[in-house]
Parts: sequence; C-alpha cells; structure tokens
Amino acid sequence: MDHSAEVGDAVDETGHADEAPSAAHRSQDEQRGHGGHDQHGGHDKHAGHDPEMFRRRFWVSLVLTAPLVVTSQMVMDWFGYELSFPGLSWVGPTLGSVVFFWGGWPFLVGAGREIRDRQPGMMLLIGMAITVAYVASMATSVGLFDLDFWWELAALVTIMLLGHWQEMKAIGQARGALTALAELLPDDAERLLDDGGTETVVLDELRLDDVVLVRSGARVPVDGEIVDGEAEVDESMITGESRPVTKAPGDRVVAGTIATGAALRVRVTAVGDDTALAGIERMVSEAQTSSSRAQVLADRFAALLFYVATGTAVVTFLTWWALGDADDAVVRTVTVLVIACPHALGLAIPLVIAISTAVSARSGILIKDRLALERMRSIDAVLFDKTGTLTKGAHVVTGVAAARGRTEDEVLALAGAVERDSEHPLARAITERAAEVGSVPEASDFRSHAGRGVEATVDGTRYAVGGPTLLREAGAEVPDDLDATVAEWTARGAAVLHLLAGDEVLGVFALEDEVRPEAREAVAELRQQGLEVVMITGDAQQVADAVAADLGVDRVYAEVLPEDKDGAVVELQGQGLSVAMVGDGVNDAPALARADVGLAIGAGTDVAIESAGVVLASSDPRGVSGVIRLSRATYRKMVQNLAWAAGYNIVALPLAAGVLAGVGVTLSPAVGAILMSLSTIVVALNAQLLRRVQTSL
Repeated sequence: MDHSAEVGDAVDETGHADEAPSAAHRSQDEQRGHGGHDQHGGHDKHAGHDPEMFRRRFWVSLVLTAPLVVTSQMVMDWFGYELSFPGLSWVGPTLGSVVFFWGGWPFLVGAGREIRDRQPGMMLLIGMAITVAYVASMATSVGLFDLDFWWELAALVTIMLLGHWQEMKAIGQARGALTALAELLPDDAERLLDDGGTETVVLDELRLDDVVLVRSGARVPVDGEIVDGEAEVDESMITGESRPVTKAPGDRVVAGTIATGAALRVRVTAVGDDTALAGIERMVSEAQTSSSRAQVLADRFAALLFYVATGTAVVTFLTWWALGDADDAVVRTVTVLVIACPHALGLAIPLVIAISTAVSARSGILIKDRLALERMRSIDAVLFDKTGTLTKGAHVVTGVAAARGRTEDEVLALAGAVERDSEHPLARAITERAAEVGSVPEASDFRSHAGRGVEATVDGTRYAVGGPTLLREAGAEVPDDLDATVAEWTARGAAVLHLLAGDEVLGVFALEDEVRPEAREAVAELRQQGLEVVMITGDAQQVADAVAADLGVDRVYAEVLPEDKDGAVVELQGQGLSVAMVGDGVNDAPALARADVGLAIGAGTDVAIESAGVVLASSDPRGVSGVIRLSRATYRKMVQNLAWAAGYNIVALPLAAGVLAGVGVTLSPAVGAILMSLSTIVVALNAQLLRRVQTSL
C-alpha cells in the first residue's frame, strides 16, 4: 500500500512497482525501502505494472509507428501513393525492431514469467503474437518470405501499450482509496512532557499511554482517549458520516480524524497496526487482492484460451499450408494469436473488484472478504442484533409523569439533582434529560444503595430515585392517576424509575434503549429489496416486541443468550434461507461467523474483527442495504464483462482463422489488434459505471 508518491514511482524496467507495506505507522524511509512480493495467478501477474511506464512507451511507439505505416507498401497501395528514397527498405526492420524490443519488452518479460511459472495467460499470448509477427517480417526483409508485417507489428504493440496504460491507470485510480487512507495520518505528533511542554516526535516514537496534543484543525495522529478538552471531530474519512461528532473527556478518537473548534489532549491507546486506520487499510488492500469465484473463473478461462488459441493457430497454419498458401498460413496464424489475447477478459474482473472496493470504502463499507460481497446479492434474510445495532445501546428518558400537584419539569429537575453524582447509565439518562429542560438544583449528602436506588437532600428535603425494590422497601404505592401510564410503559418493556419523598411517589420515569432514527429506514429499505428482516436480542420478549413493532421487523428472537445467537442463524438456514448477520462483532462473533455473510456494524476502533466478512465503519444500519445494492451491481458488471470478453473471442477466433475467407470476410492482424482494444475499452467503461451505485441513503 502506498503512503507517498515515491513508492508508486519505484518501478523497474519491466514496469513492476514494489508494493509497500501498511503505511499507518511506518516511517517514510521504511516505506521507500521496503519491496513487495510478486503476485502470481491470473491477471494479477501484471497488476503491479506502472501506468507511467506504459504511457511513456506508448507515445514513443506511436511516434515510431507513424513512419512504418506511411512507408508500408500495403498502405501505399490502399491510398494510391508511392514513396521512394534511399534506405526505404530498412525503415521497417530498423523502426520495427525498436518497437518490438523496447515497446514490446514488458509483454516479452511477462510471457517469460508465465512460461517459467507454467501459468499461461494473456502476456504469453501477446508475446507469441508479436514474436511471430517480428520473425515473419524480419525473414521477409532478408528475402526468406514475401510478408510485410512491420506496420501491423508496430500497430499491435502500440495498441497493446495503450490498452495496458489505460487499464493500469483505471486500476490505480480505483485503488486511490488506499492512498487516501494512508495520507490521512500526519507525519509527526506533539507529545506532552512532564513539565507541561511538548516535543515533536515521529509516530513510530509514540508509546501506549503517552499523551499527545491535537490542535484545532489538526489530524489525530493515533487512536486514543480524550483526557482533556472538548471539540467537534470530523470522522467522515473513517465512518462515511459527514456530520462532526462532539467528543469530550473519556471519549475515544480515531487516528486520521480531524479536531475542529478546540484543542484536545489524547492518551494513546493504540499504535501501528492496532489502529483503526491500519485495520481499514489492511481490509481494503486484502479485498482488492483477494480472488472471487468470478475471478477464478476468468483466470481459468484465460489459461484455457491459451491452449485453444495455440491449437487453433496450429490447425490454421497447417490448413492454409495444405491449401498451398504459405503467406496466408502465416497471416492467419498471426491473426489468431492477436485475436486470442484475453486482454478484456483479464480486465473484466479485477477492475470491477478494484472499483467496487473503492466505492464501498468511501462510504464507510469495508470489504474484508470478496466472497462475502458476492454472497450478499443472494441473501434472503438479514438478522440484526438489537442492542448497539438497531438501537444505540444507551437508555434515554422516553416518558415523564408527575403526581397531582407537581409538574413534569419539577419532578425531572428533582430527580436530576438526586442522580447527578451517580455513575449508573440510567442515572446519566435522567440527568441529561433534566439538563435539557431547565436548571437542576444542587443536592447534598448523596448515597447509593446497590440494587435499590439513590437518595440525596435537595433544599432540605430528602428524596430518593429507584425502581420497584425501592418502592417496596419504602412502603410506597404508585398514585392511582399514574397507574395506567406505568402499566403502559411496563407492557412495552421500559424500565420504570420513581421519585419519592418519604413514602410518597412524586413522579415516574420511563427509560428505554433509544432506537436509531435511521434504523426504520434501514428496515424499510431491506424489505423493499425483498428481504426478510429478523431481530435477535437478549432482552425480554415485551421489550423486543415493542422495538420490532416500532421498526416494522418481520420476526423476533428474544431472551437469547449471546452464546446461543448462532443457533438462531442455524434455524433460519435450516428453513432454506441465506442469512446475513449484523452485529457489533464482539459477543455476536459466533453468529457472525456462522452466517452466510457476517457484517460488523459501528466498528469504530474495532475494525479488525475477524468474524465478519464486511465491516460498516459507521453505526448506520442503512449501510446493509448499500452493501446489497453494491453486491448486485458488482455481480451484474462481472457477468456482463465476462460475457462480452468471452463472446468476443468466440466470434473473433473463427474469423481470424479464415473460416469465412471464401466469402471475402477476413481479419488482418492490425484489425484484430484494434478490435481487441475496443473490447477492452468497452469492458473498462462498463466497470466504471459501478461508481454510480448508491451505497448510502
């Protein structure tokens, strides 16, 4: 993965660029000096080629091809002109040799590598085609044959260079998500010293528990926890969510995000490969290099095409030779080899993979496993874990009711004062709601009673807040005018707390796990796509039913232990359904692994979850429908590209062999090269349409 432009420019004369390691934490010197491994297998044999090298060789070859075309006797006969000057006969051998050896060198090297690896494919076919054309043309120049392929040879090499240049350029652009991720990190950080000062250090020097200063407008250099300061943090590059998030002491921040409005002091909790950004880079890189079923099919087809092309070329040569036409035998054989180049076939899958991965990464959808993305198109049911996925995993006050003689704001303010010093999540929900509606009075002599509630003194009066246990111990009863309200809250599974003064109930509060606003849209979108939406939770049945009714979920599994969640996946699969499991990736790990596709949602700094095939960096469940749309569109593009590339070869090979020569339909090597490049362009343009897929709502 590239961290800087220098890595991408480290190219040898065959055009292979070194693949740098993860750049999330390594120094630039390490990145420049670290080479990669050679990837073998199918189209990836030339996936490391540098587009700049192909661009340079293309333009030089094009300049040399022009005089070869103009001085070709065939072209002169076509256009009815004549050229004659000393050395005319040596224009072809001289310029043609330069084009063959210099312009065609990457293909010759690639052909040699495929022979050495015993993995025939595209580069070998190209190498054979231009070698046959060169040998036949040179033999003609020295009087052994009456064949002139110099301009066809030059045109073939030039067009091949153009096709490879555009292919490598397109793939490089699609992989821009990796470079963009790597460039999110600053080169250094300001580490706080014991005396209160700071020192500037490179990221490699930071250690766990160091505290760094992040100034307003600067990028956070590491994953960490805020120890001082409050600021809006732009996390869009990690989560895909455009709205800044308010961060305060105790909150976690992710490397590469931007602090705005104020400075922060952050304690380092992860460095190097353990950071969220490094995890994202790894997943995007692995996804772009991993093979899918369609890629394996394309690779096998390319290898098969080598044997078909070779056999067809031999049969073509022998047939035309037997007919007594040696010139046509060579011409047809060369044309077969040119037409057989599986250039479009080789591009069909890798470019779709690269673009789909880049599109998903920009939307905060991180594909760890290409097969997972492929399987998403055929999912029948989506199983959501409730807490932290469809809900926020944090309680909020959803109802307030006051006894006669009291107002809702009054009882809320008193409860907020009593709960202010409590660390219980329900207490925080009440204090936050109280602060929203008005001022909260001061309380003193705070006491907490585990399992029962809390009490404190406000304006000389002793108040208590707690649940049913506190109510029983105080010998208090809910007033008749509040009975119906409490019964309704209890029926839907809400937690109910009471505000008491002595044995008198002054007010009651309903607290529930807050449903994510976007969860309703997520469920509606999935149902519109024809999928069954299922929810699973460890909560009581009435709580689960209330949330399910609110969201429009089709089926509910309630009161399920974390270790038993994968049993629900097995049950759904036993009903013939292909299941995608969506969870937080922690206690849902067995179910995520058991499902046909596991999706970890709201991953934050836990982006390296091994049990999921897809990670949604944001907490937006609508990303699930985005993955399905992308999966279906990606599959369509793969099928379309494979059909076009394979169909082109099926039709063109017989024509190249001359089966219709008797009716005047023939293909020259140059025309074959042009048609092949047009096929490549069609495949590339079709793949680019993936960028229009909407992966977020």
